[in-house]
Amino acid sequence: MTTGIHHVTGITANVQANVDFYAGFLGLRLVKRTGGYEDAEQLHLFYGDAAGSPGSLVSFLVWEGGGRGRAGHGQVAEIGFAVPSASIGDWITRAMSAQITVEGPKREFGEPVLRLKDPDGLNIKLVGIDRKSQAPLPDANAPTHIHSVTLLSETPDKTAEFVSRFGYREERVEGAVHRLVSDSDVVDVRDASGFVPSVSGAGILDHVAFRASDVGAVREMRLAMKGIAGITNVHDRKYFLSLYVREPAGTLIEYATDAPGLTVDEPPEHLGETLFVPSHDMNRAEDLKLILPQFALPGEERFPMRDLPFIHRFHQPEDPDGSTIVLLHGTGGNESDLMPMAHKINPRATLLGVRGRSTEEGINRWFRRFDAVTYDQADIRAEAEAFAAFVEGAITGYGLDPQSMTFLGYSNGANLLGAVMQLHPHIVRRAILLRSVHALTDSPANDLAGLSALMLNGADDPFGSLSPALDLALRNGGATVDAHTVSAGHELTSEDIDRAKEWLGL
Repeated sequence: MTTGIHHVTGITANVQANVDFYAGFLGLRLVKRTGGYEDAEQLHLFYGDAAGSPGSLVSFLVWEGGGRGRAGHGQVAEIGFAVPSASIGDWITRAMSAQITVEGPKREFGEPVLRLKDPDGLNIKLVGIDRKSQAPLPDANAPTHIHSVTLLSETPDKTAEFVSRFGYREERVEGAVHRLVSDSDVVDVRDASGFVPSVSGAGILDHVAFRASDVGAVREMRLAMKGIAGITNVHDRKYFLSLYVREPAGTLIEYATDAPGLTVDEPPEHLGETLFVPSHDMNRAEDLKLILPQFALPGEERFPMRDLPFIHRFHQPEDPDGSTIVLLHGTGGNESDLMPMAHKINPRATLLGVRGRSTEEGINRWFRRFDAVTYDQADIRAEAEAFAAFVEGAITGYGLDPQSMTFLGYSNGANLLGAVMQLHPHIVRRAILLRSVHALTDSPANDLAGLSALMLNGADDPFGSLSPALDLALRNGGATVDAHTVSAGHELTSEDIDRAKEWLGL
């Protein structure tokens, strides 16, 4: 029976910091980048040894700017990497040089252990143990394989018994920890009785996957677990086939085949260089390349992100023309939603997508509202002021040309944009307002001369009757407004793209 850990999957809220830590500090190789199979708009990165071997892999789902999770029972709480035993001192020095806090060394189950945290606060353990890597990395001190995972459980005996199904046997108990071993690695089950339950989010390990010899082994496991609640069907993840199940304490466990492996679509010498999109989303491949966050590997030229008051994302085209389109999403959207549309309008523009800071029932918005058409005026003004400060910071921090900036807002984003134009007329000089309404109850007496706006309203938009008030307010302030009605409701259409291109002279 094939035994051991296949991979461990975590969640990160900062893709660049994640890459810098795992491919930079730890020295692992980025061996695969894909859109998620459950959600293609979520980047999924795999790191491992030089060949992306099962047993060396740690992967991350990217929730850029996402909320923090909470460690608790029913969770993989820690991942351990095996490093050469003689390198422990070097790792302490490396951590200090990188300004990473490190605890230890101390001995656990007779092994030297260092503990540290990755940029999301995920618990990382470096264990000194000499075992040859299946595909060695260039750095002689780099991790050779996954040494262990630690599971927090309110029912440690039941959890340990469940894990034994995957080829593990209990070795011994040390304090609150049951140690189980396979032929290649370790599962530590820690008694977390009375502790809080885990909450998914950044800095949390989502699941651990154990190795299956082949598809037949996965199907046999599926049949053996037929009566267990939560068992899934077998999924084809392209690089492996797998099923998911939760052990009695709630930790998510995957059972995955070694084959066909990560080299099925990339040769070993080019692993991790190409972004792959799940086959069922190939019709969106070009859009997904825009939506998914960009990053640079250690040593590559990068675009440094600035610490500004709004979560934001840049997309830089291969042949930029010096212009920038700033994007404000609609209700429930995010900073990348409008990037495919903006790219179609001007493929050579740098795109700056911004995320609204207000939330309503868990969805992103730009300001609070009391009902569908009654808005919190104080919040609008506060967020408009904050957005104006953000734009000034972005211009300075990223070296943007204010004269070459176009602002594009949709729905709730367009409503804030219309307010910003009236409240801070020096910030936005050119705007495309899609399905917008007049959010301010009192328009300020500011001079809007020199501002130009394209307003595109939907013929069947249920909120369309509220658009003329914004048109009038902008015109009364001295702005130039080009208003059109398109054949649409509140949704966006290709006509919006064509009208915007024409207006921008593209």
